[in-house]
Amino acid sequence: MHKKLFIPGPVDVREDVLLKMATPQIGHRTKDASALQRGISEKLRKLMYTENEILLSTSSGSGLMEGAVRSCTRKRAAIFSVGAFGDRWYKMATANNVPADIFKSELGQPTTPEMVEEALATGKYDLITITHNETSTGIMNPVDEIAEVVKKYPEVVFCLDTVSSLGGTKIEVDKLGVDICITSTQKCLGLPAGMSICSFSEKAKNAAEQVEHRGLYFDLLELYQYIQDKDYQYPSTPSLAHMFALDYQLDNIVAEGFENRFARHLEMAKITREWANKHFEMLAEEKYASNTLTTVKNTRDISVSDLNKELGKRGYMISNGYGKLKDVTFRIAHMADTQVEELKTLLSVIEEILGL
Repeated sequence: MHKKLFIPGPVDVREDVLLKMATPQIGHRTKDASALQRGISEKLRKLMYTENEILLSTSSGSGLMEGAVRSCTRKRAAIFSVGAFGDRWYKMATANNVPADIFKSELGQPTTPEMVEEALATGKYDLITITHNETSTGIMNPVDEIAEVVKKYPEVVFCLDTVSSLGGTKIEVDKLGVDICITSTQKCLGLPAGMSICSFSEKAKNAAEQVEHRGLYFDLLELYQYIQDKDYQYPSTPSLAHMFALDYQLDNIVAEGFENRFARHLEMAKITREWANKHFEMLAEEKYASNTLTTVKNTRDISVSDLNKELGKRGYMISNGYGKLKDVTFRIAHMADTQVEELKTLLSVIEEILGL
């Protein structure tokens, strides 16, 4: 039995989107490949509200996260973490011998503008990384407020992890002043895992030109220069199957309407938050709660494993907590092409199993 996934990635993928991945292959050095990749970039600029260049990578989002911090840190990186994935960005920096400091919030608490101001005011940093939406804690950081602080430091390259939020909530890259905005296919975009995407600003390009050892596969400057010189082709073989599906899915997202899609995600988030507060408790404060998944405190001390076994018999799956939160929380994702009624059905099934 297929289990309908309410986990924070990979998400359920519509059958028509999956079938696009079976499109017959074309040569990746052909004009058709250039047209496909150029068209995808044009559509993504609209979804990301940016005029900046778009880079595609046959990798998970972690690849471009590592590429960003390695390619564009000239002096020192300030890594802000609200959970496991912010911590991972710091590990990437140190593993690549990039000078970096980590600024951690308490679990369930956001990165605040004051934290960012305090760090950048030292003048030590020329790159900053922010996790927009942290899937371990269900935190959505106040990126609008953070962006206003970063704008006061025009030499700082602003990197934003929107892996689990882009396509599910409005992120206006240029308005925010984000230089490298990173996302992946397997969450709000509603595709299988295996491809990541980022915007790449002129400031980021200029910064990368000053970094000698940027690596190879995730050298963002090389990716940028290659698509300029070779008409949206890439130095390494891309996953054309993902690109066929992404091109098609972006048309679906346009057809739904960006604002309609964001509103659907917000409605599902509000329903899940209300349910969580009625039967359990949310980990995140309401004003910092994610619009694409909800992390629920396990106040009833249920066995999430046993719950998932029973859900599996009925064709559903949710997620346990992540890392240090594994046994004390569980997570319900509400993203991509999940519909409101599907979510309501899941919550009803959980109530039935637990006798709530």
